[in-house]
Parts: sequence; C-alpha cells; structure tokens
Amino acid sequence: MKNLKTLLQKETVFCVSFLLAVLSAFLVRPDKEYLAYPDYKTIALLFCLMAIVSGLHALGIFHMIGQYLLKKAGSFRGLSAIMVLLCFFGSMIITNDVALLTFIPFTVLVFRMSGKEQGILKLVVLETIAANLGSMATPVGNPQNLYLYSISGLSMGEFAWAVLPYAGLALLLLMAAVWTGRNELLPEEGKENETANGLGSETIRKMLPFLALLILCLLVVFRILPYLPVLLCVAVVIFIVDRRLFFSVDYFLLLTFFCFFIFIGNMKRIPEVSSLLVSVVQGRELITGILTSQVISNVPAAILLSGFSKDFSALITGVNIGGLGTLIASLASLISFKCYAREYPGQKGAFMKAFTLWNIGFLLILTGAAVVLDIF
Repeated sequence: MKNLKTLLQKETVFCVSFLLAVLSAFLVRPDKEYLAYPDYKTIALLFCLMAIVSGLHALGIFHMIGQYLLKKAGSFRGLSAIMVLLCFFGSMIITNDVALLTFIPFTVLVFRMSGKEQGILKLVVLETIAANLGSMATPVGNPQNLYLYSISGLSMGEFAWAVLPYAGLALLLLMAAVWTGRNELLPEEGKENETANGLGSETIRKMLPFLALLILCLLVVFRILPYLPVLLCVAVVIFIVDRRLFFSVDYFLLLTFFCFFIFIGNMKRIPEVSSLLVSVVQGRELITGILTSQVISNVPAAILLSGFSKDFSALITGVNIGGLGTLIASLASLISFKCYAREYPGQKGAFMKAFTLWNIGFLLILTGAAVVLDIF
C-alpha cells in the first residue's frame, strides 16, 4: 500500500494515463487494432535521446560549459543572463528537464558562494521559463515537440513558423526581466572557485560516441533515417560504453505515452465520443492546447488533442505556450520547485507566488501574440 501511494505521488500522470487506458479498454475490447495505436518512432526516439543525454550529463559536459561561461560574467546581472541563456539554448538539445536539473543546482551553488542568496528565487523562476520556452524551438527540445513533429508531417519551415516567433519574443522578455535586476560585481573568489579547466582529451574521447548517436537520432527526427536501425545502434553502443545508462531512462514517461495512445485510439473508435472531441478541438487548437496543458500538463495534452486535430501547427504552439501558467502545466517546472524546496524548505509559498506571477505574465503576453499572429 505504501509503494502504491509513493507511485501515485511520484508518477501521477502515468497513473492517470494507465487508469484511462484500462477504463477505455472496457469500452473497446482489446484486439489486433491496438497494435496500431502507438507511435513507435516517437517512443524509440525518446528512449534514445534520454539515454544519450544522460551519458553526456554523466560526463559533466554541461556543468563544465556553465563553469567556463561563469568566468565571463562580471556582475550578478551578467551571471543571471548567462544562466538564463544556458537554460534557454541548452534545452533546445538536452531538453527542458535536463537543462533544469543541470543548471539550477549550479545557480544555487554560485549564489551561495557569493553571499547573495536573495537573488536565487527570481533567477530560478526565470530559468524555468527559459527552459520551457527555449525547448519549444526545436523538434527535440521536449517530448511534445518530438511527438507532434513526428506524426504531423510538417516541414521544418512550418514547424519553425509555429514556434520561433514565440521563442524569440520569450527570449526578449527574459532578457528584459534579467536586466531589471541589480548589477553588483561578482566576488573574484567565487569566480575562481568555479572556473573550469576545460575539456580534457579523455572527456572528449568519451563524448564522441554520444555525439555520433545524437546525430543519428537527429537524422531520424528529420526523416532521413529509419528509426529501427538507429534504435538498435543506440542500444548496442550504450550497452558497450556504459550499460548503467539504461537505468537513467524515464520508463514511466514511455509507459505514459503508451497508455495515452491506447486511450486516444479507443476514443477514436467510439463515433459519438470522437465526433464530440473533434468538434471541440478542431479550429480551437491554440486555446484548447493552452487550457488543457494547465490541468494535465502539456505532454499529455499534446498526445490527447493530436488525435482529434488537423491543425498541428496551432497545436504545437498551444501546448508549448501552455507550458506556462500553473506549476503542472509543464512537468519540467516541478523539477525547479523540488530543487528549490529542497534547498529552502521554508520558502515553498514564496516560490509558488513568484512562479505563478511570472508565468502568468509570460503566458498572457505570448497568448496575445499568438492570437494576433493567428488572425494574420
């Protein structure tokens, strides 16, 4: 019973998706058509990318990059800008959750060394927004993009038009928010202690297999290579290089995808339900994507709404902007909350207040921009 409670607390989205899949199976009895429900390419790519990024993370690559850039920061404002930019651009390749797991502890460490911890809260919130909105700029930046780009058949130009205007606007807003902060000089001691020695030849040698695998995965994303040979290649190389990386994969996320695929597949086979959902979603992808994300988070929202939508460009925009707002709108945001609450358990309420205010502000501005662009 205790294990079940822990599972419900840690993997709430999976548990909900599993329940929906089971309940829908009572309405549509399992048959051979179930095998056609999942998008196996998306699941395979998610597995590969999670393993590859975990390998690079284990080598400390991203932390070294952050340390090197810290040398260039002459002030707290400069440091804040660098950390936000690391989350924004880093999330485009290593995904939003990995970017936050990497750079938020680094932020706390540096600000503690400087003795200026009062600036951490605002910066962590801005880093969270940066990771969520920076990740929208590429097909591999987050799970919803990877899935929707895979099934939609959109060209890179169409995908870019759906996300880049908002990512660009978000970057300007983030830099404006950073520039309103104080501009005190960083203490030299802190910068020296966090200075990186650079990438050694041994680290570079260990990086090469992961970089090669990452390129192969990107070729699958851009529909140049088939996914099965690449999946096999990744599995073999990971087994040889570091088989422990298999345990770093978020299998509950993969199972969540499977469960939602089953639920959506079954709903589409019930004419009354399917026609109702189509009438609600089609033509309203932007708004339904944003609103649904606030309640069930943007990854499940993308999977759910994709089954009843034809305008994938608007849906991609909606679920990515929908990552703003509530704490659960993007599950990556929970990483920031947990990291901050672990270091400052007495400031959970302060975090929620600051997080909500900044997120709602960004959400309103980006939603307004999306509505205006949709009109034209």
